[in-house]
Formats: sequence, structure tokens, C-alpha cells
Amino acid sequence: MNICDNCANYMYDDENDCYYCDANLDEDDMRRFITANTDNCPFFNFYSEYDVVRKQN
Repeated sequence: MNICDNCANYMYDDENDCYYCDANLDEDDMRRFITANTDNCPFFNFYSEYDVVRKQN
């Protein structure tokens, strides 16, 4: 499992049928993203659907 799967910046594009990182990445960060070397990503923002629902109630 990739760390990006749990990140709030990891978005799905319906038109292109693929996932992408919505963070503002520079060249080094983009290389890390493309090569799936994202263990220490500075843009990681944990996303949990349960937290979203908890805030709505």
C-alpha cells in the first residue's frame, strides 16, 4: 500500500481515469512521486472519511 492512498492531496481524475497529487510539487518532489518513493513526503496530509463525518455531526 502506498502512503499516497491515505493522503488528502491524492485526487482521482474522472476524465483521465487516474490518480494524481494535488500538492504544489517541485521537480524533486515530482520525481519522488513518480518513482513511488513517498515514505517521507512533506506534503502528506492524512485523510480519513471518519474524521469528515465526525465534524459534520
